Amino acid sequence: MQKLDPYINVDPGTMNPFQHGEVFVTDDGGETDLDLGHYERFVDVPLSKKSNATTGSIYQEVLAKERRGAYLGQTVQVIPHITDEIKERILRLADDDVDVVITEVGGTVGDIEILPFLEAIRQFRKDVGRENVFYVHVTLVPFIGPSGEQKTKPTQHSVTELRGRGIQPDAIVCRSDRPIPTRLKEKISQLCDVPEEGIVSAVDADNLYEIPLVLHDEGLDDYVCRVLQLEEHEPNLDDWKELVRRVRSADQPVRVGLVGKYVNLPDAYLSVAEALRHGGYACGAKVEIDWIASDDAEGLLAEGRLRELDGIVIPGGFGFRGIEGKIAAAGYAREQRIPYLGLCLGMQCAVIEFARDACGLAGANSSEFDPHTPHPVIDLMDEQREVVELGGTMRLGLYPARLEPGSIVHAAYDEEVVYERHRHRYEVNNRYRSRLEESGLVCSGTSPDGRLVEFVELSVSEHPFFVSTQAHPEFKSRPDRPHPLFAAFMRAVADRADGRAPRLPIETPTERRDMVPPVRS
Repeated sequence: MQKLDPYINVDPGTMNPFQHGEVFVTDDGGETDLDLGHYERFVDVPLSKKSNATTGSIYQEVLAKERRGAYLGQTVQVIPHITDEIKERILRLADDDVDVVITEVGGTVGDIEILPFLEAIRQFRKDVGRENVFYVHVTLVPFIGPSGEQKTKPTQHSVTELRGRGIQPDAIVCRSDRPIPTRLKEKISQLCDVPEEGIVSAVDADNLYEIPLVLHDEGLDDYVCRVLQLEEHEPNLDDWKELVRRVRSADQPVRVGLVGKYVNLPDAYLSVAEALRHGGYACGAKVEIDWIASDDAEGLLAEGRLRELDGIVIPGGFGFRGIEGKIAAAGYAREQRIPYLGLCLGMQCAVIEFARDACGLAGANSSEFDPHTPHPVIDLMDEQREVVELGGTMRLGLYPARLEPGSIVHAAYDEEVVYERHRHRYEVNNRYRSRLEESGLVCSGTSPDGRLVEFVELSVSEHPFFVSTQAHPEFKSRPDRPHPLFAAFMRAVADRADGRAPRLPIETPTERRDMVPPVRS
């Protein structure tokens, strides 16, 4: 799977979450578009840096080649140099283990930024043979309330624009809030020169994970295979149907507070929200996420916003804004014994709060937020102190952690060494580790050399579920195989909502099939 993005940023790593949503991180440390998270959740195949390419990265590579003299003095132009680089990015994925490369061209037909990409994929069919390329065009078929009809004009215009660029769609997927009737399919087929079997109604579904079944019922999979001359056989969708059944049957209402800085755009925490739902499916819980802005620390507690929650999650983030609200929420969860899951910055906030309150370290903080703090319990990695370029300077990608036997995280994972994706610069300061542990904070997972703290928790005698990790486990959660930490957290949340005592160890519904990669230095 691959996403081509027309924006000029080299990658989404330094983009404002309010504008672009979350940054999805791959095993090899790629900072990519959030759509790659959807790809991984649906196809369950780990993607890589090669799966995301932007206009910025493409121009950067072309200019680097020009500086090296790779073009032998030619005048560097959009055609052929930029379009050739785009095609090369697609071909990079086509190794011997791959049967089909599915590439999404982001943006909207008609945008000026998208033109080089349209030209590149037009050329691509000629380069590799017409029988080896299938164009799918996604359009909107809006319903006009006053006239009571669905309009095909937007589809007609976008297909006309595409054909003007030399691309004839093989299939048109029509997004709408209600089914596309046969007469409209016939009309679109006639006006857009696409066979009727290639006109697909993708009606809004009650749940995201119903979409593959909707597309299968429309016959899109058979049609694609037939046009590409691939072997056709009836797919076994039993596991996916069971997943959809489990989603529909999850009926125990639970309320989880997600305390963050970017809650006005839920896409900023897309993978976290999906991972919470995955954990809910596993234990029959219907998750209601309460999006709580962390900017007002005092108001957060004074208004009693957290009192009725069954669980609290603090996700990752950067910058000082809203930090005190997150720290206050972590403290509230600890004192009121509300199940708590801290992710990346959420772990750092939990450590800061514990240092201040349980260890008596007044003014404890992260040196990111207060460079003059008397107790930098969270501090910068030594190798990052002189770095000034923001892009690609963090601990990124998959790293191992060794779990402490008998801990909550060890019971949840049922493994001694686990691999999780990271995206951060700051770490727990080892000068304060013994002080934190003496006061009751358990460092339940560390890097194999013991130098970096990867997981912290409170013992079950102190708290039903208080766990944090420096990693981003949400990126590896799947709808049919929830991440162990989220499965464990949601079981504790469901227990609280139901008035039951917590249960450990936590069992996930299906066996984990994570690939175990080599240890990164």
